[in-house]
Amino acid sequence: MDIDQNEFGNGRIIIILACAVIIIAGMRAASPIIVPFLLSIFIAIMCGRPFSWMRRKGVPAFLGIFIIIVIIFGVIFGVGAYISASVSDFLQQLPLYQQRIHVLMIMIIKWLRTFHIYISERMILQYFDPGSIMEIIANLLSGLGSALTYAFLIIFTVVFILVESSSFSKKVLMCGTSLRSQVTIDRIVQSMGKYIALKTWISLATGIVVMLWLMEIGVNYAILWGVVAFLLNYIPNIGPFIAAIPPILLSLVDQGLGSAGLVTFGFIVIKTVIGDILEPIFMGKGLSLSMLVVILSLIFWGWVLGPVGVLLSVPLTMIFKITCEGFPATRWIAILLGSEVPPAQHKFDAPGRV
Repeated sequence: MDIDQNEFGNGRIIIILACAVIIIAGMRAASPIIVPFLLSIFIAIMCGRPFSWMRRKGVPAFLGIFIIIVIIFGVIFGVGAYISASVSDFLQQLPLYQQRIHVLMIMIIKWLRTFHIYISERMILQYFDPGSIMEIIANLLSGLGSALTYAFLIIFTVVFILVESSSFSKKVLMCGTSLRSQVTIDRIVQSMGKYIALKTWISLATGIVVMLWLMEIGVNYAILWGVVAFLLNYIPNIGPFIAAIPPILLSLVDQGLGSAGLVTFGFIVIKTVIGDILEPIFMGKGLSLSMLVVILSLIFWGWVLGPVGVLLSVPLTMIFKITCEGFPATRWIAILLGSEVPPAQHKFDAPGRV
């Protein structure tokens, strides 16, 4: 009995979509377990390059892992304790800041009316509430702090990932994988490690410069906003803009228009120099996502994994893109996710074509 190829293809697509829905629903239901595991993988990839460097320098594996554990403990507990204390204090002050922002918005609306520009106060306060951005940032940091409560689980998982990393390639080869596939997998892992390492260093530089600039101006919670700038810099274009809003508003209600102008100027310079000039030089033009994909990934991973999913949305999507680039059958997906159209000589055949 002959089967229509179109019907077979449609049935296959339906099965794939059904499996994807089941997997996504399972990820959302198991997010309390998946989030610490994803953080472990993320941290392990960042630590993989320093660990490999120490191994090449002759440092014993157990000593290298011990050094990395001490650093991770210091960062997680130090940053986690500071974020928890700062966010708690900021949440207590948040109603006061929101009230001041509302008063400032009403003053601006009344000032615009002197120029015969009439705007509804109710509409502005209902649909455009800058104070809500500050609350969203605080909730985002609270979600990250909750995830860091699994610090011991995260650290132990990182340790075992680092221990297993040296023998992973051999295990893949022993499973019957061809040498060509193993080379592709190794290239994908190296690309992911390079991307996450470079993005982390660039984000760290951004956070430090933002913190020092805000300290110089005298903005409250300067270290907290530096941490926010570091975390949100993983989200290209949108992240730095969101990270700039709370300190600008805070400086506006605390110190006035001049201070807010200096904060805004500082964020523009930092974004231009680090984000638009230095980052493309170090990251390369190929490691970029389209703006539509960035926005959709924020919505999707935020819905599936919560606040931590928002922070990891772009790195997770970028890892998926790098993986798709490694295989000819899925390279078309990587091109669709990218921000640039490849040159004509890099055309590829669609899956199923010869």
